[in-house]
Amino acid sequence: MPASLADSQASEDYEMRSSANPAARVRVIVREVIARKRDGGELTAWEIREVVAGYTRAAISDAEMAALLMAIVLRGMTARETADLTLAMVESGERLDLSRIPGSTVDKHSTGGVGDKTTLVVAPLVASFGVPVPKMSGRALGHTGGTIDKLECIPGLTTDLSPERFCDQVAEIGLAIAAQTADMAPADGKIYALRDATATVESIPLIASSVMSKKLAVGADGIVLDVKAGKGAFMSDVAEATRLAEAMVEIGTRAGKRVVALVTRMDEPLGRAVGDALELAEAIDTLRGEGPGDFVQLCEIVAGYMLVLGGAARDAAEGKALARRGLLEGSGLSKLREMIERQGGDAGVVDDPGGLTANAMQTPVRPTAYGYVSAIDGRRIGLAVRGLKAAAGGQKALCGLILHKKTGDGVASGEPAATVLSPSDARGAAEEAGREVADAFRMDERAPSAPDLLAAVVEA
Repeated sequence: MPASLADSQASEDYEMRSSANPAARVRVIVREVIARKRDGGELTAWEIREVVAGYTRAAISDAEMAALLMAIVLRGMTARETADLTLAMVESGERLDLSRIPGSTVDKHSTGGVGDKTTLVVAPLVASFGVPVPKMSGRALGHTGGTIDKLECIPGLTTDLSPERFCDQVAEIGLAIAAQTADMAPADGKIYALRDATATVESIPLIASSVMSKKLAVGADGIVLDVKAGKGAFMSDVAEATRLAEAMVEIGTRAGKRVVALVTRMDEPLGRAVGDALELAEAIDTLRGEGPGDFVQLCEIVAGYMLVLGGAARDAAEGKALARRGLLEGSGLSKLREMIERQGGDAGVVDDPGGLTANAMQTPVRPTAYGYVSAIDGRRIGLAVRGLKAAAGGQKALCGLILHKKTGDGVASGEPAATVLSPSDARGAAEEAGREVADAFRMDERAPSAPDLLAAVVEA
């Protein structure tokens, strides 16, 4: 049966049984939807829209929605159901109108990782080639950092842009990075909070629809997804991360978007800096052509695919070559400066990013054994930095660490593998963080071979 006909029949059936009373109808809908999904059945697009809309306006209780979420976790959703859930969450709020922005707009999203400051490099880099980048970002979540937290280390800079100001800025300079507003996909925010409270976070359809509802609400023509896999990411397994990537590409394709998903490894922290101000400084150094090897490699890959979707490169190889040239020439640095100025920030940070942490106390970290670094537990590093930031309160921008050694590097006896940065009055917390960081290093007598950073590419 065609989806539209199924929707029409479902609507008429519910209307008849509830005497067209809206309150009664939603009670009938939610009970039957929960029962059918519990038994492994498929929901219609109309039913999904009604349930999402009902929960958003509080016509459906937390208990009822929690029951449905658990049924989805246990029974799953088809690709069509997942796409319909995503669109229902998009329709629950505002959508940006990017139609006045010339050219093909390209958005980028990462599922989150420790030391992941990629947006701060690839967004201005891609924009410097004439591809408009409208980027709505989030704050720290769990053990991973957030782009907005990093940007807000810049004195005076605002990430709270109205939709009109956001679109105007992208139209005029080709770039804006702002905080996601509560008016965009509000159903997702409400559902996510319930998932977090009811142990229903770990579901590929629910994760995919949550991510893509926010991306589709922004409305860019193309989307590059960086799906992390490893100890420093939410998805620890490459195969599971690939399934999530496939689900998100399917959603975007059904919505008429060009989408590419990159599955990248995140076992150890990305780059050498972990912590808001330190990561901002490393991003600026990278735009200057002085970034650490693993981070530069990822930036070239992500920016390369963004340039392809934006029409500035014919294929991924050409896009990567353009990105590499841009980093060597520093072409994205002036675009970042322009964005900072437009958003009210002190652009002097671009010239002296190290000044943001110049007053921080430094505590060297020596591993518990010596030899070659065989692994660094990214999750443990992320949690150590999160704990340090919590102890520092209003001075959290001074908190973080610099990794002097990465996997494969040798560490001699007495040599520090990292340095913890903190406010001077947080010495106890810094020492505790240092112990956690030291325990995150695994050592061996031989240097291990490093796996490829890019594990898979998923396209429609």
